[in-house]
Amino acid sequence: MEKRRRYRYTLYVCNNKLVTLLLLLVSFCFHYTTGYCQERTTKHISSEPSPPKYQNGLRRILVSVTLGAVTGLVGAFVFALIVRSFVRYLNRTPLLKGPVIFSPKIDPKTLQAALANENHLLGSSPNGKYYRTVLDNGLIIAVKRLEPFEGGSPERSVKRKIQQELEMLAGLRHRNLMSLRAYVRGAGGGFSLVYDYVPGGSLEDAMHRVRDNQLQLGWEVRLRIAVGVVKGLQYLHFECDPQVLHYNLKSTNVMLDAEFQPRLGDCGLAKLIPHLDRATSGYNAPESVRDCRYTDKSDVFSFGMILGVLLTGRDPTDPLFREPVGRGSLGQWLRHLQQAGEAREALDRSILGEEGEEDEMLMAVRIAVVCLSDCPADRPSSDELVHMLTQLHSF
Repeated sequence: MEKRRRYRYTLYVCNNKLVTLLLLLVSFCFHYTTGYCQERTTKHISSEPSPPKYQNGLRRILVSVTLGAVTGLVGAFVFALIVRSFVRYLNRTPLLKGPVIFSPKIDPKTLQAALANENHLLGSSPNGKYYRTVLDNGLIIAVKRLEPFEGGSPERSVKRKIQQELEMLAGLRHRNLMSLRAYVRGAGGGFSLVYDYVPGGSLEDAMHRVRDNQLQLGWEVRLRIAVGVVKGLQYLHFECDPQVLHYNLKSTNVMLDAEFQPRLGDCGLAKLIPHLDRATSGYNAPESVRDCRYTDKSDVFSFGMILGVLLTGRDPTDPLFREPVGRGSLGQWLRHLQQAGEAREALDRSILGEEGEEDEMLMAVRIAVVCLSDCPADRPSSDELVHMLTQLHSF
């Protein structure tokens, strides 16, 4: 019992001492804080406030961090620009002075020697001339010499762009396209394009001989030509990545081989060379003339003109279309006759024959009229045209 009392007393004494100590500590802190506040108040009253040391330090830290961050961002941006410029410099296409060859059958020295000689002239345009030449190994090629730039040689950036585009066009491979085999830059910004030689000449030449009764082209052959042309467009529009537009589709740019299989020439050149001779005789779509806007549907309009030429045997510049009955163009004339139920009057008399073939031709007239719509959205795509035309006849 006595021990328990002593224990309680001892615990009481200790608790009192602990409470006393805590009170002393609180009193000291309160006294210190009060004195500090009074000192700050006195200083504030007696003079202008001076920023405390810890505030100056904080400001210095904030300024240092901000300057460091801005400097880092500027440095990173400048470094990124330097790296980007360096990568572009490494990846840019070097300007090649000699022949650029895409075919193993052509030797650069042999090609240069052949280009230096007089060759058989096939034709000419305001931008250049077309030649047929034979290399030392017996290979026959067609050479298109272009002088597309007025006032001298273009800038290096333009030359590099032309070279890049030509190298892209050289990678196109389809049985209905003229394959670019090589090109050579000349003095003054001109250059020569080398293609496979196609012995049948152009569709324009063939139709001119048909009109002069020097050549007979039946409906089956003409439809085969139309299908080949639109298959070439289908390849350019739907199988090439990025999409390639022809820009200058007309009968003079459709070459025919010995079996009258068509091959499209001049693919993409009108876009590449702004001053290249463009079709001005009715093959251009209205929006490309009016608004300088060109899409794949503009190529479809040009195809509609080619199909109209094959069906009627008439050239788009025929004097008939300048008369009231001609309605101003081949397309308008076909549309008028088709709506009047007189589409048969538009067909070339030399291909009128069996009733089954005439039905195919009349259906083809309707397809041509749709292709020649003034509104691009009303025209079918080249992909749809392949199905439309192949359904007319089995190929």
